[in-house]
Amino acid sequence: MRNISFVTGEIYHLFNRGTDKRQIFNNVCDLNRFIDSMREFNTIDSIGSLYEKSFKQKNDNVIKNKNKPLVEIICYCLNFNHYHIMLKQIMDAGISAFIKKLAGGYSCYFNHKYKRCGTLFEGPFKAKLIDSNDYLLRCASYINLNNKVHKLGHQVAKLHKSSWDEYFGITNKKICAKNIILNQFKSIDEYRVFAEDALKDIIENKKSDRDFLDI
Repeated sequence: MRNISFVTGEIYHLFNRGTDKRQIFNNVCDLNRFIDSMREFNTIDSIGSLYEKSFKQKNDNVIKNKNKPLVEIICYCLNFNHYHIMLKQIMDAGISAFIKKLAGGYSCYFNHKYKRCGTLFEGPFKAKLIDSNDYLLRCASYINLNNKVHKLGHQVAKLHKSSWDEYFGITNKKICAKNIILNQFKSIDEYRVFAEDALKDIIENKKSDRDFLDI
């Protein structure tokens, strides 16, 4: 059970993995579905399924959901059997509501697509408070580049997506409040150097650093 209370205005590192460490993303379509879910389920109101919402958009010419968001997504990384997300809660109980909709919606999609039943994720998600700016910057680097932390085989190594591409403007997936990080650097290249150096330091000191234990 999580021994943490989510406070509006604070930032948290959230993570979870597949039950029994099982694979939760089998292909690029699954990864994109999870990213789309992060965008669409970030609202105070119910939207039904993503399929229903996309159908309504096509027929009613609805461009996007204008409802109030629950959280700000700062960065994320989706690996083949787990995810990391950094969130800022901007509405009371926003993080819990967001993850409940995200995990529930994606689990329904995954189970239906692959004809399975039961729990997809390994219990409640884990969370850590980002309690300093130094931890904020280091943790964002760890999340943005998390796929480089794990020594994976060639096939599963390809099954990842992160906000790193969004930070550098090489994807059309735009869901992050990235200026929380980038505004602290003179240029995007300065941030790249910082993030890559921070990751090296985290990997070298991971066994003694409680903030960056393996999921």
